[in-house]
Amino acid sequence: MTDFLGLWADSLPQLLAATVKVTIPLSIIAFVLALVVAVLATVMRLSRIRPLQWLSRFYVWLFRGTPILVQLFIIFYGLPAAGITLSAWTSAILAFTLNTGAYAAETLRASVQSIPRGQLEAARTLNYTGWQTVRHVIAPQALRIALPPLGNDLIDLVKGTSLVMVITLADVFQVGRQIAATNFQPLALYAEVAVIYLAIFTVLSFAQSRLERVSNRYIRSSHA
Repeated sequence: MTDFLGLWADSLPQLLAATVKVTIPLSIIAFVLALVVAVLATVMRLSRIRPLQWLSRFYVWLFRGTPILVQLFIIFYGLPAAGITLSAWTSAILAFTLNTGAYAAETLRASVQSIPRGQLEAARTLNYTGWQTVRHVIAPQALRIALPPLGNDLIDLVKGTSLVMVITLADVFQVGRQIAATNFQPLALYAEVAVIYLAIFTVLSFAQSRLERVSNRYIRSSHA
């Protein structure tokens, strides 16, 4: 047990460095961009312009229907054959952005469509503009409904970043593998990596719960 803890203490700085330099930044950047993509895809899907609807449907179908690992390989290893060469960082951000954006787009679409049509008609009765309707009627309710699944998408994204080792990025999992290959203690190292992922998950779950409570309190106060 002492050797186990000593090994953890020796490897922890390297694992935390990889977490701070790769895993967390990649997750944050990709998720923020994925939300932007999801909003655009949702607007296109709910528009009255057929080609935009088809394009949004095709995007969601493509990236939800293929594994993120395959998408990483296509972007990093496949695109150079077509004359497009991207760095490992750019490839990872692009793949996770498009993949997570497809799932988030479906979440946002379902959230918007769950709003009773009577509220939209009431907004028109009050002479709300399209932007005012989105800001005061659609967005607050849709975001409250979408928070839990979007939080799950972020957690899945963080865990999914362990796949970037296949495109040469040294994330926390890859660094753990490298250390395990030198000290021949895979159980100890992989367990330590799992603990780091659990710590990130715990923080994100707590933040998600807080956001949900705040949004629900806002809704209750607005109806009081």
